[in-house]
Amino acid sequence: MRLLLDTHVLLWFVDGDARLSEVAREAIGDPANERWVSVASAWEIAIKTSLGKLRIDGDLEEWLVRVRRAARIEWLSIDPRHVVGVAALPWHHRDPFDRLLIAQARTEGMTLVSADEKMTAYDVARIA
Repeated sequence: MRLLLDTHVLLWFVDGDARLSEVAREAIGDPANERWVSVASAWEIAIKTSLGKLRIDGDLEEWLVRVRRAARIEWLSIDPRHVVGVAALPWHHRDPFDRLLIAQARTEGMTLVSADEKMTAYDVARIA
C-alpha cells in the first residue's frame, strides 16, 4: 500500500505521539507499505516553524533530512496534475494544504493517513 501521510501524522509518528491511532501506527510501520510525505507538508512545517506555531529540534533542513531517514519516507513532489485535481475538489475542506494532499492521494492512487474527519467527505482511501 502507498501511504500519503498528512502533516500532523508525520509529526505524531516522529514524536511517538499517542494521538496517532494504533491502526495508523501499524500501517506506517509495516515495511510492506510505502511511506510518502508531500512537499506541501514540508512547506506547511516551514511556515508554522517560522511563525513560532511549531517547534522542531534544530535546523529545518537538517530536521527534514533526519525525519526522512528515520521514518523511511519519500518526498512526493507537487505536479501540475495535483494542482488541477485541487481545482476539481468540492469545498468540503478549506485548508489549502489538506486540499492538495487530497488531490495528490486521489491522483496517485494513495491511501491518505490523516486524523482529520473532514477528509471523509472526499472519495479517497483513508486511514484515521
